[in-house]
Amino acid sequence: MSTPEELSIQMAHHSAIRSMQRIVQEQAEADPEPVARDGVQSMLDAGKVLVVTGAGVSTDSGIPDYRGPNGSLQRHRPMTYQEFRYRPEARQRYWARGFVGWRHMDKAKPNDIHRRLVQWEREGKISGIITQNVDGLHQQAGSHRVIPVHGDLSIVRCLDCGYSENRQQFDARLQEANVGYLEEVEVDPAAVNPDGDVELPQYLVDKFVMVHCLNCGSVVLKPDVVYFGESVPSERKEQMHALENESTSLLVLGSSLAVMSGYRILLDFVKRGLPVALVTNGHVRGEEKANWRWRVPLDHAMNQLH
Repeated sequence: MSTPEELSIQMAHHSAIRSMQRIVQEQAEADPEPVARDGVQSMLDAGKVLVVTGAGVSTDSGIPDYRGPNGSLQRHRPMTYQEFRYRPEARQRYWARGFVGWRHMDKAKPNDIHRRLVQWEREGKISGIITQNVDGLHQQAGSHRVIPVHGDLSIVRCLDCGYSENRQQFDARLQEANVGYLEEVEVDPAAVNPDGDVELPQYLVDKFVMVHCLNCGSVVLKPDVVYFGESVPSERKEQMHALENESTSLLVLGSSLAVMSGYRILLDFVKRGLPVALVTNGHVRGEEKANWRWRVPLDHAMNQLH
C-alpha cells in the first residue's frame, strides 16, 4: 500500500501529465487583420504594454514549439518534476539526452522578433517581458526587463543542497566524464526539443556518466527550470505581479497560454478591465476574453507593427 507521501507524488505527477496534454481549441474567431493590427498598434502607442512570450517566438531561432502542428509534443512528452526527482533512471535518461541536446540549444541565436522587442523596450512601448521560454534568447538579444517564469536552462541546481552552477562549466565537466560520447551520436537539430532534450537509444543512455554536485556530492542535479508538476518560485511570482501592476495592457506573442502560469496573467488583466491582444499562429486559452485576436505567423505580424 502506498504511503500518503507516495500518493501525493503520484497525484501531482498525473496532474502534470493532464496539464501538458491540454489541447487548446478555438473559442473565438480571429479578428480581420486590419482590426487586429490597429488594436495592437494602439496599445503599443499608449505604452506600458506587458508582453508575454511563448515558444512561438523562438521557432525562427531553430527551437521547436510545444503545441503547434509540428510541435515537440507531437513526438515527445516532457518529464514531470516527480519523475525527475524520485526516479534515478529518469534523471539518467534526461541528462544523457540533455548532454547531447544542449550543444544545439546553446547555438541558438536571437531572431528578428527578439530584436524588435528590444527596440520596443528602448522606445518605452513595453513595460517588460514575461517569457515562458527557457532559452535565454530575450536576454541575449538585449532585453533588460525579462522575467523567465519557467527558469533558465543555462543554470544547473542541486536539489539536495541548492548549489547552482553555470551550464557551460557543468557541460565541461560532463565532457570530461564522457570522452568520445558525443562522437557516437548523430542528431538532427530539428529533433531537439524546447527543453534541450533529444531522443537517444537506450545503450547510449546506459553508457552516459553523470557528474556530482561540486558542493555536496549529490547526483540529483536539475536544470534551473520549472518542470510540469513543479511550482513557480514565490519570489518570481512576486516579480511578475509587480510588473503586471505597472502595465496598462497585455500582448501575448506565440503562446497558447495552456499552462496556468501564463493563463493566470490573461485572467488578471481581464479582471482589471485592461486591453488584451493575442498574436499567435494558433489558438489561445481564454481567447474569447481578449479584445483582439490576430491569428498569423509572428514574423508577419511584427513586420506590420512599429
